[in-house]
Amino acid sequence: MTTTSRTLDVQQFLNAHKLSWAQISTLILCFLIVAVDGFDTASIGFIAPAIRAEWGLTPKALAPVFGAGLGGLMAGAFIFGPLADRFGRKTILMVCVAFFGLASLASAYSTSLEMLIVLRFLTGLGLGGAMPNSVTLSSEYAPERARSMLVMTMFCGFTIGSALGGIAAAHIVATWGWRTVLEIGGILPLALLPVLAFGLPESVRYLVMKAHKPEQVRQTLQRIAPQADLRDVTFTVAEQAHTGFPVKHLFAPALRAGTLKLWLTFFMCLLVIYLLSSWLPTLIASTGMSLKDASLVTAMFQVGGTLGAIALGPLMDRFSPTRVLAVVYSLAAVCTWLIGQSTGNTTMLVLAVFGAGVTVSGGQVGANALAAAFYPTASRATGVSWASGIGRIGSVLGSMAGGWMMAAGLGMPTLFLIVGIPCLIAGITMFTMAKVGRVQLVDAH
Repeated sequence: MTTTSRTLDVQQFLNAHKLSWAQISTLILCFLIVAVDGFDTASIGFIAPAIRAEWGLTPKALAPVFGAGLGGLMAGAFIFGPLADRFGRKTILMVCVAFFGLASLASAYSTSLEMLIVLRFLTGLGLGGAMPNSVTLSSEYAPERARSMLVMTMFCGFTIGSALGGIAAAHIVATWGWRTVLEIGGILPLALLPVLAFGLPESVRYLVMKAHKPEQVRQTLQRIAPQADLRDVTFTVAEQAHTGFPVKHLFAPALRAGTLKLWLTFFMCLLVIYLLSSWLPTLIASTGMSLKDASLVTAMFQVGGTLGAIALGPLMDRFSPTRVLAVVYSLAAVCTWLIGQSTGNTTMLVLAVFGAGVTVSGGQVGANALAAAFYPTASRATGVSWASGIGRIGSVLGSMAGGWMMAAGLGMPTLFLIVGIPCLIAGITMFTMAKVGRVQLVDAH
């Protein structure tokens, strides 16, 4: 198919041309969305001690603030994915960014714990919808030959935003108080809205599938390849639009098994990520290491996650993405087990935690890219969002599981052996998914 044909498949057009500034700028804007998402998601953990001190709260009384945020993230993923498949990726992304920006800003003026809990839930709703829809839009502007690398690099904005959120909160709280952190978490996304309105394009795949605005499709593709002759061209996509509730299409015969396997993988991986993120400093400190040093060791988990996402993307584009993730999650089980075997040996502990970050956190970013490639355009936002929502259920369990295991008196070797089991389950699931329906199309890249 050439660009002078009467009909033109837009994905083939993207595949046939070099990556343009129009595509790169779309990825950068999605990067900024998930970065402010990460800032807001992480900041609450760093300002919690100041909230406790100001309001005289016990840790038990403050726990619902964290639970409300996680609940909002889960609900937002379930709600906004289907809406994006119906009303468009850009439209829903802007709604989500505005939603969590306004809710975060309002949180800064909370006058009671109950008010803060409600506003953190509302903030989570927007955050939970923004992340998977950023993955979806990035995927739909990426050429297939580099889709995983581009989507996973974009998603690194979340870990960078989370890290910056922690660094900024530590300094801001001491000088201006915890409310200023929430104000910044609200102002940043609201300031980003005008940029998104003018600079973020709607998905051309979505527009063509819905038979919307062919002239807008033409103009967008012309920015990607200015030399292409797109006069008198009818744009097409390989898939057809769906009718009815979008979630039901995730269980079409060609998608059903893959959907369930993705859900299981997201659940297991996010369970481990939140367990390690929430409890690793405490678990390491319980072996005699100072809390400061334990926190520094834990930071290697985030560093490993960022580097892992960057490194795994090209591998998933070159080889079978499901098999790459299967190997990665299997190595994650080994790395988490090694954490429990490394007490007393700081060098080995740092390497084990770093390895867990590369494989567990990096693997989860890879799972997002895989989900975006697995689903057709008509149900892509729903597929990615609902996998994320199911994974959030695992994150809630993971954030509590560390406390349960410590209360049971499990030793470090046994505890981290158990933590490795979900990683192994995710690895086995990815091995079996290589033979499922549409993933054969993804693997063919």
